[in-house]
Amino acid sequence: MKLKPLLGLCLSIFTLSCSQNKEPTKPNIIYIMADDLGYGDVGVYGQKDIPTPNIDQLAAEGMLFTRHYAGNTVCAPSRCTLMTGKHNGHARIRGNLRVPLEPEDQTVAELLQSEGYTTALIGKWGLGEEGSTGVPNKQGFDYFYGYLNQVHAHNHYPAFLYENEGKDSLENVVEEVKTGYQGGNGGISTNKKVYSNDKFEEKSLAFLEENKGKPFFLYLPLIVPHANNEARRFDQSGMEVPSFAAFDDRDWPEDQKRHAAMITELDNTVGAVMAKIKELGIDDNTLVIFTSDNGPHAEGGADPDFFNSNGPLRGIKRDLYEGGIRVPTVAWWPGKIKAGSTSDHLSGFVDFFETMADLVHSQQTSETDGISYLPTLLGKNQPKHEFMYWEFHEQGGKQGIIMDQYKCIRLNVNKPEETSVELYDLSTDIEEQNNIASENREIVEKALVIIDREHTYSEEFHFNHEENSTHKNE
Repeated sequence: MKLKPLLGLCLSIFTLSCSQNKEPTKPNIIYIMADDLGYGDVGVYGQKDIPTPNIDQLAAEGMLFTRHYAGNTVCAPSRCTLMTGKHNGHARIRGNLRVPLEPEDQTVAELLQSEGYTTALIGKWGLGEEGSTGVPNKQGFDYFYGYLNQVHAHNHYPAFLYENEGKDSLENVVEEVKTGYQGGNGGISTNKKVYSNDKFEEKSLAFLEENKGKPFFLYLPLIVPHANNEARRFDQSGMEVPSFAAFDDRDWPEDQKRHAAMITELDNTVGAVMAKIKELGIDDNTLVIFTSDNGPHAEGGADPDFFNSNGPLRGIKRDLYEGGIRVPTVAWWPGKIKAGSTSDHLSGFVDFFETMADLVHSQQTSETDGISYLPTLLGKNQPKHEFMYWEFHEQGGKQGIIMDQYKCIRLNVNKPEETSVELYDLSTDIEEQNNIASENREIVEKALVIIDREHTYSEEFHFNHEENSTHKNE
């Protein structure tokens, strides 16, 4: 009897059976976030003067979101909502104070780590200082490289960047600037050698190379085009960039040339990441999401009107109008997301945690305020939000809510004698020019009931009327 052919046949059947029963490979996840990039700062969203070919290509091959919202209108609370899936009325961090995440706060990185993902954060964190419970390595990230707090991240040429819980010294010579802002000090380099965005790109490409053979989550919160707010004290532009030569021939003020060059730096990094995953042959199994942490800024010499940075929207960073919180967002996943598609599904940072849990079929449960938008990405039936909520603790205190097409904003919450309520129908008034609150009292009352219900008391982030309230003991 000839046993070798029979043995070979058995092995072939066994191999085929194993391959058929093998679980699908978990998708890689790359989440790229710009800092203070406006809804209108990207070509595919209407930008005419600043080329963004790589982001535009991402949209041409993926899905463009037209109603995707940041977690807040400034840095730290927006990132907290992204990481925890809790809106500003429930999240631990609701403003740009140095409040760290605690061990009981579950992040999306911890979720993915528990599902077998290698996780990396390269860029700006903002949710925990050195030595605190909130540092990235204690919040689900296997690898961290970048800035821990917002003020340090103002400087694009820092003396050091954190690498895990140590420091990577750079060649830049930095003069410290006392800001009094958030209890931190900023800085301005007097010997600009190493641009932080270049380091982020370098570290990101290295991470992709090292982890190409296993599922990974790369969170890439870049700091362009955020301004160095302290640079003006040295009579320098806050729009720090290695070169703006590409825009030298434009009849623009220098600060605007620099701003445009920062957006070019951002787009180039997106292009480098995309080229790398294609070179590694992992593009078909990688979900890429691109967005911004809030609306455009008017800091460091930048003028959001010059490039029409908020597009058709009213307001900028620190506003709860659309320009402050509606952000450019693109999702890309070949073979899964329909190329050239557009979605007007009401979604935002608050949904990212649930979307990732859905993506990896996690059985874990966590109390969030989000709804997975994976069905939208895959062209399936999508559950909808009853409402989305925001609050902001600067400029007198603000609260806002979107219910379908209606947007209700309460301003000057900390000054009852000046508190006002505005209502807009975004389906007909995307520019929020026509306040229809007085003729729609029923809708306003419904919105205010939800607003009051969704805000829970926080020792660090509360409104003035809560100082002597029973809410403090809840």
